[in-house]
Amino acid sequence: MKKILQLFKPLLNLNIRHPWLVLLGCLIIASVSAYYAIQLKVDTDIANLLPKDHPNVLALNQLKETVGGETEMQVAIKSPSFEANKKFAEDLIPKTLDLYYPRYEDNYFERAEFRNETEFISNNALYLASDQELTDVKQWLEDEIEDAKQEANPFFFDLEEDLDEEESTEQQAEDFQESYELIVPSEYPVNEDSTVIVVKFFPTGSKSDIQYLEDMFATYDSLLASMDPASYHPEMEVQFGGRLKRHLEELTSIMNDVIGSFATGISSVILLVMIYFFVKKYLHYKSGNESNQNHSFWEHFIRMPIPVLVIGIPLLISLIWTFGLTYFYLGMLNTMTSVLFVILFGLGIDYGIHFYARYIELRSAGMSVVDAINETNEKTGEAILVSAFTTAAALYILMFADFRGFSEFGFISGTGILLALFCMLYVMPCLLIIFEKFNWILLNDDRDEHHEVETHRYPLSRTIVVSGLVISAVIVFFSNSLSFQYDFGELEPKFPEYEKFREVAGQVDDGNKRNPAYIIAENDEQVDEILQIINYRMESDTVSPTIESVEALQERFPADTLAEQEKLMKIAEIRELLQDPVLVNNDDEEIEKLRKAAQTRSPLTLDQIPDYLKSRFITKDGEVGRFVIVYPSVGLSDGRKSIAFKNDVGVVTLENGKELYAASTSIVAASMLDLMRTESPYMVGATFIFIYIFMLISFRSFRWSIISMLPLLVGLLWLFGIMMLFGLQFNFYNLVVLPAILGIGEDSGVHLAHRYREEGKNSMWAVLSSTGQHITMGSVTTMLGFAGLLFTSHPGLQSLGIMAVIGIGMTLLTSVTFMPALIQWLEDLNWIKFN
Repeated sequence: MKKILQLFKPLLNLNIRHPWLVLLGCLIIASVSAYYAIQLKVDTDIANLLPKDHPNVLALNQLKETVGGETEMQVAIKSPSFEANKKFAEDLIPKTLDLYYPRYEDNYFERAEFRNETEFISNNALYLASDQELTDVKQWLEDEIEDAKQEANPFFFDLEEDLDEEESTEQQAEDFQESYELIVPSEYPVNEDSTVIVVKFFPTGSKSDIQYLEDMFATYDSLLASMDPASYHPEMEVQFGGRLKRHLEELTSIMNDVIGSFATGISSVILLVMIYFFVKKYLHYKSGNESNQNHSFWEHFIRMPIPVLVIGIPLLISLIWTFGLTYFYLGMLNTMTSVLFVILFGLGIDYGIHFYARYIELRSAGMSVVDAINETNEKTGEAILVSAFTTAAALYILMFADFRGFSEFGFISGTGILLALFCMLYVMPCLLIIFEKFNWILLNDDRDEHHEVETHRYPLSRTIVVSGLVISAVIVFFSNSLSFQYDFGELEPKFPEYEKFREVAGQVDDGNKRNPAYIIAENDEQVDEILQIINYRMESDTVSPTIESVEALQERFPADTLAEQEKLMKIAEIRELLQDPVLVNNDDEEIEKLRKAAQTRSPLTLDQIPDYLKSRFITKDGEVGRFVIVYPSVGLSDGRKSIAFKNDVGVVTLENGKELYAASTSIVAASMLDLMRTESPYMVGATFIFIYIFMLISFRSFRWSIISMLPLLVGLLWLFGIMMLFGLQFNFYNLVVLPAILGIGEDSGVHLAHRYREEGKNSMWAVLSSTGQHITMGSVTTMLGFAGLLFTSHPGLQSLGIMAVIGIGMTLLTSVTFMPALIQWLEDLNWIKFN
């Protein structure tokens, strides 16, 4: 590390000789970087945290290109009168489609979905039934005819009622009703008592265009107000939004959280730094020669902001550089990296505190400005360099992860730390030269020669070490109680307005047909093969089934003349059964539906099929898509069930060996969770190993590398102990900060070990009174940077903040208790070596 500092010695000399020139150059670069940094946007889609070349991601992109990935805006209209609701909807649709957006030079919306034309399809429903459904209907009718004949026979006695057969008949009727409702839904999207109607509008703009969404919702709010829903019915309520509005609310919430946590965290850090350095400098000033104490308390007090400027200006420059580079490297922030500005502020200020604190001590000891800068750069600079490189390297290891939540977090934070290090070592000296020139840093540089720091032995060293190791062993023994939070819903922010909308609009949704996965095939033969494979998986999995149903238009709509004739023949057989004397006068509702559904006598064309039925099967080009739709039978907000569904349908291997991947945001999210869960142990392990190797190289001593690492390991175990004690869980947000805690936590041990080796034997108490203060301040400021996340409305980000604050707090605690006690005990045993 000393060689690196010597390599950059000319740059430090340039700082000293031309401070204004260096500062001006840095500010110019920062101005350019700021232009690009402010253009960064936040992508809240967790599905985008997977690598872009991941098979399920590629499948999802292919699906969007083929079918489209539109997110509709929903309007829920509620009143006791169905007619009033329908009238309002019919008036609303043309006015909505006429809304013009000047920025796009286009309308806000391109189309609407409201009324389902069901009359034609109800008269031809069996033409769109699958072969299996037609077989089931035929079998059901034959059973009904047989039962009716037996009941009409006066000599028939059912001596033993066959309950299984009765249940089977009831199940067949339920299956028919379910299939019929899929093909022939309600004419209007209404709830059971027809008091709620939902209209869907499809926007022309992208959901990633925040300005478009804000303008669209503001304009739509004005439109609804102008229509005066109460004039249609006094009790009418109209709500709009759906997931599209929730998307905007989430983005807005995150930005507000970032600003709020920024204000909370940074203001706390600034206040703490001002108070700490005011007290430190004033005590140094008063401890010097009384004859040189020419400045009043008030003069010291009004200069309280100076340390914030000395440390804050280089830190702000480094942050701007970091996010300017992020724009060019990534182009976008995600939910996890959106708060890194606040976190890096707390991390980066640590190096400034160490540098400035040591500079104040040396100047107060009588050194000149230039000598104090050089000495600080040589002594404290080495410890700062080691700790910064260790932390940055630990974070850069995350870049090797496929999970982009890890890799992007690692790049931004690792880069930010290195740039903060550079600015503290080679921009801060410029400010020290300038501020000293204008006498803004008041110091008494003539301390009493007889003043000595008393040396004390660190008390209870063996007791502290043994107790720490025993506590750690107990935590390891009970570590199997640590758990992982799989429920996505628990990690997402709650939006009252969206929940209120769901209570109303959710009454219209079909809860059995949500979150489907699409498997795109290349031809009709592959579609048939996929259907067979998925159906087999669905029927054979009786232990933990995750598949509700599977369908493709190819199995419902005949692809050629032969298939058309075969289907018409089966429908004719059903018509013939319906003409059986025992069913002719049957006025059962299901039988009446069948009579209408079986009227088809000639092939239908695709143009005759209503849009509501074929839209999910049709490509953007208007052709019948070759894909299979698989509906889950489990709720996918539970990560374990989501992963199970992905394992069941995520990949289909055909007979020729070709693999086809399922496409859906739920499948991608499950793959992301699975990947992150798999990679986390490797990332943490690799970080630990790298830190140890770095310590070995830095100290050039196996013994000192172990001494410096043991407090980190103990601190990490104490973090796990607190998590078990308070029932805290790992999740895919807070796991990303675990490697960062390792890198950050090692800083304290590095500074203490370096200072102790510099001061020599029996110096631990003196080291704690100086460097101990610095590492405490550095860790506390870092914790305050993360603590801003505790006040966010996003549960995932809150958990990240909690994990970081506790983790850094525990590594600080072990650094100022366990590590000094360990060194003192080893010193008493004469095991400490300084060479």
